[in-house]
Amino acid sequence: GAIMAKRTAIYVKEFMHGNPIPAASRIGAFVQTGVITGKDPESGDMPEAMEDQLTNMFGHIRRIVEAAGGSTEDILKITFWMGDPSARALLNEPWVAMFPDEATRPTRHTLPGSATAASKVQCSFTAVIE
Repeated sequence: GAIMAKRTAIYVKEFMHGNPIPAASRIGAFVQTGVITGKDPESGDMPEAMEDQLTNMFGHIRRIVEAAGGSTEDILKITFWMGDPSARALLNEPWVAMFPDEATRPTRHTLPGSATAASKVQCSFTAVIE
């Protein structure tokens, strides 16, 4: 039979790294992303506004989990880093939009990020895709 690679790299054209690393990596049912930012999916530029970064970042979350063969329903946990932790409430609108059913939401952890970086918010997620 065919030889299956233990680990598969997942690349998403709207979220390419400057370094030679994929957006996510998959082994079996498990998918782990690297850091996902809110850069614009078309231009690759970082918008000023936190709301715009959040919109882009949640779009990248969806694109990456779908590129891995799953859906947002397969996400187990998302870790966020925010330069301004007092802005955490801004996460709730896109969070509830992506995960409307409180009975099936993933867990979430928000940590302080760099207060001086152009990237005001970043995240990474773990998904389990059967």
